[in-house]
Amino acid sequence: MICRQALRPAALVLLALLAACAGHAPPPAVEGNLGRGIYKVGQPYQINGVWYYPAEDFSYDTTGIASWYGEDFHGKYTANGEIFDLNALTAAHRTLPMPSVVQVTNLENGRSIELRVNDRGPYARGRIIDVSRRAAQLLGFEAQGTAKVRVRILVPESIQVASLAQHNGGASAEPGQAAPVLPVVTQPLRPAPGVRVASNETASLPSHPRPAPAPVVATPPELPATVAVAPIKPTQIYIQAGAFSVAANAVKVKGRIERLGAVNVVGARVNGIDLYRVRLGPIGSVDEADRLLDQVVGAGLTEARIVVD
Repeated sequence: MICRQALRPAALVLLALLAACAGHAPPPAVEGNLGRGIYKVGQPYQINGVWYYPAEDFSYDTTGIASWYGEDFHGKYTANGEIFDLNALTAAHRTLPMPSVVQVTNLENGRSIELRVNDRGPYARGRIIDVSRRAAQLLGFEAQGTAKVRVRILVPESIQVASLAQHNGGASAEPGQAAPVLPVVTQPLRPAPGVRVASNETASLPSHPRPAPAPVVATPPELPATVAVAPIKPTQIYIQAGAFSVAANAVKVKGRIERLGAVNVVGARVNGIDLYRVRLGPIGSVDEADRLLDQVVGAGLTEARIVVD
């Protein structure tokens, strides 16, 4: 989904071509399903030179900057065929399956809520999630437009909503598919006692086609508008230029962006693998982070992103 910032002309062209944001026609599988939506993962796609690979990822847990969207898309179709409602608890994400359920925590005030991902976006490079206007209100950042957040997928909840949506069609189900009608074979019957059958006649079983079952159409569940509040701790914004398994590669990347500010190589262990993260910062504001991110990407590091730590 589009964040409230202005987009480059090239990005606008890509938006028109992708048909993966709110406001496009419903996918063929959901025409007639009244906007209840299908299960969808989707194919890889590219925005401003960066490839995104939608996939089921039940380990997703990351930080970054959130934005919100509302009036311009209200009442239009989302990427999985639901109807976008700016007052519903939904969100747009670049790669998570649709639908899935995530917990979004505002790291600036500790407020967190559960949201259903039913759209693709955001298309501004420096954002990790776009939430509905109502979600932004509950998270406490509607007025400022952006917030430092943590986004974590909720596994049982995501499996549940995906299973429900598969009744409507999508990547793992065919919409409204009737059970196959098997041919009925007729066989001669032995006449009942006392009943004569002419030599040129055959008693047979009647052939009645099996009626097709009515298609099941699932309605997306409403998530509770429950806001949890947790203690907050100080956080900083960084540009992560990349993460490397070879320390020498991280050092090379550090040298490419040191002219932009303080750069550190930070060791981390992720899923049993030692990684070396190259981070520029800390950075004082979201606007400054956006400016620096453009410069890091301009240096050829197209996988760079804004993180919060």
